[in-house]
Amino acid sequence: MKIAMVGSGYVGLVSGACLADFGHDVVCIDKDPGKIERLDAGVMPIYEPGLAELVSSNVKAGRLSFTTSLAEGIDGAQAIFIAVGTPSRRGDGHADLSYVYAVAQEIAENLKNPAVVVTKSTVPVGTGDEVERIIGAAGLPHRVSVVSNPEFLREGAAIGDFKRPDRIVIGAEDEFGREVMREVYRPLFLNQAPLLFTSRRSSEMIKYAANAFLATKITFINEIADLCEKVGGDVQDVARGIGLDNRIGAKFLHPGPGYGGSCFPKDTLALLKTAEDYDSPLRIVEAVAKVNETRKRAMGRKVLEALGGAEAARGKKVALLGLTFKPNTDDMRDAPSIAIAQTLQDAGVDVVAYDPEGMDMAAPLMPGVAMAQSTYEAVTGADAVALVTEWDAFRALDLDRVKTLARAPVLVDLRNVYRPDEVRAKGFAYSSVGRV
Repeated sequence: MKIAMVGSGYVGLVSGACLADFGHDVVCIDKDPGKIERLDAGVMPIYEPGLAELVSSNVKAGRLSFTTSLAEGIDGAQAIFIAVGTPSRRGDGHADLSYVYAVAQEIAENLKNPAVVVTKSTVPVGTGDEVERIIGAAGLPHRVSVVSNPEFLREGAAIGDFKRPDRIVIGAEDEFGREVMREVYRPLFLNQAPLLFTSRRSSEMIKYAANAFLATKITFINEIADLCEKVGGDVQDVARGIGLDNRIGAKFLHPGPGYGGSCFPKDTLALLKTAEDYDSPLRIVEAVAKVNETRKRAMGRKVLEALGGAEAARGKKVALLGLTFKPNTDDMRDAPSIAIAQTLQDAGVDVVAYDPEGMDMAAPLMPGVAMAQSTYEAVTGADAVALVTEWDAFRALDLDRVKTLARAPVLVDLRNVYRPDEVRAKGFAYSSVGRV
């Protein structure tokens, strides 16, 4: 079938390339001519493992193409996905739906055949109703169904998540929408991909509820880690002990400097705004968002403590290893490293950093932070090394070399990558999260 993907950012490009790999004819549409030119030349706008190869192979096979013309891209498409950004609206924190509604209006003005319009963007409850109203106001003579199909892609593992999903949530109000969406995902049926059909509003709610719950797990284990440090426990053991309970599960119980990225921060905030609009407060989610913001600065203070305190740290140099909010992406949105670096700079510390993929994105967000060209260039002359993002490149550091290059053998492991006894045996002053 022919599919149009409006928006060629992270979600749109990954989804479009994967659908093309299933055998569909996919056109990715974007208003940015520079982005489309780069995609036509095989240059990816984001870093995602395996994406460049997936795009290239499907372009060569004639199943994937790019255009700036929405009218051209949706012509003859049976399914039209809206995958544009929904950032937090400046001033009030609500999701900014202006891009979604602008696309809906343009679809209404150009659609010439029956189709299903699918909101792939993360949108608050009720957005599909407004998209339906906008399209319905055009008085189109052919059938159009508006469906919600939220994405659950993890950056760094998005292709695998799309092709081997835990579930595919489809919020449809009529059989036409359900029938077309079954055909979209039919190639996954051999893998017994679980299609969950719900109402459109339930589908929109599932996305926010899932992200809020995962954010809560992260924040919960971070606070347990703080308590473990006070009482002499080991949060790694605690996390394993509770994670083996099938009712809890082991995922997202990894202590660290707090969550970031394109989803959890803005989605928890948007959910809180929706709850506020409907006078149905979400006190747990509210606490999660507040605790996560304070945690990022707290991790900066943890590094200062390793230097002997804020006063002793002034004029010293700290090397940050890892800047992106997680490994295998170049995404710096709400990355904890930004607040950590700012906390150190506010205390008069010189900060140098290295990240395998994120430095181009990080540089404008971290003024005054020197960007090194390698791990060992970053640690040279450092009074402390802070491991912020657990890239594979940082999991097996040559500690003897680090000790030789650094001014002082101090390692602050904010991801608990290393075993305390082994690092200390190398002569390092070592601190981690939730362990003594």
